[in-house]
Amino acid sequence: MTTYAYYPGCSLETMAASYHVSATEVARRLGIDLVEIEDWNCCGATAYSQVDELLAQVLCARNLALVEQSGRTDVVAPCSACFKNLSFANLHMQDDGDLLEHMNYALDADGLAYSGSVRVHHLMGMLVDEVGIDAIRARVTKPQEGLRVAVYYGCQLVRPHRPGQGMQDVEDPRFFEDLMEAIGADVVPFPHRLRCCGGSLIVTSRKAALAMLHELLRSAGESGADLIVTACPLCQVNLELYQAEVNREFGAEFKMPVVYFTQLMGLALGASPKQVGIGSEIVKAGSVLACRGAATP
Repeated sequence: MTTYAYYPGCSLETMAASYHVSATEVARRLGIDLVEIEDWNCCGATAYSQVDELLAQVLCARNLALVEQSGRTDVVAPCSACFKNLSFANLHMQDDGDLLEHMNYALDADGLAYSGSVRVHHLMGMLVDEVGIDAIRARVTKPQEGLRVAVYYGCQLVRPHRPGQGMQDVEDPRFFEDLMEAIGADVVPFPHRLRCCGGSLIVTSRKAALAMLHELLRSAGESGADLIVTACPLCQVNLELYQAEVNREFGAEFKMPVVYFTQLMGLALGASPKQVGIGSEIVKAGSVLACRGAATP
């Protein structure tokens, strides 16, 4: 079994619990052991770096130091925001010895130190780059044939570019589509797949955020998608939770399920809907999956 340190992040402890259970189920079925970092802390999410960039990097440095202390050299983060924060902090410390010295000064108060040896992976990146598309395809026992999916990268998974992170072209990526096709799903054209969902703008400028969500949902619907599949908890909750409000604001009738890529992967690898958290959505996906023959109880 290949072992990685696992950083779930705060979202997977709460609103994105289905992402956590499906991620660990997929890993288990692929012979991967995700070992949760003991005593991990919040990565600072999307906002803290705008409040205090140095302290935000200390938060990430502590998690990386804990990975290094455990004797592991690779850490996996399912959340795109967590991946971005951990990856950026790691690259900055590896490139800037003065910053690394400052981080270690702060970490010393917690009895920790960091040398910069850890590699940070997004969960999807690890599956695509380390396990491999062909190896995943070979493990599929229940292809998701007939299920039309709109793959939604969002804005943090591929941009801005992080050297050495793989996962192909940041302007016209294909790795998400390749992964969904490997499990048998039909990937529909989705022109807005790299657009921002509005993120925390829903709090500060609601009308603007709702307009952004409306465009994403409209684009996915017009592409003929049965559902949207994502890799980011914030994208998932925005696209799902605010559909009713988008409908009221724009006179629309969206009922578009939004699921995590690991949930579809889990089904394709033979897991039951319950094992991958299907049924916990606000906009239910079960009937769509059953209709397409993608899932059975």
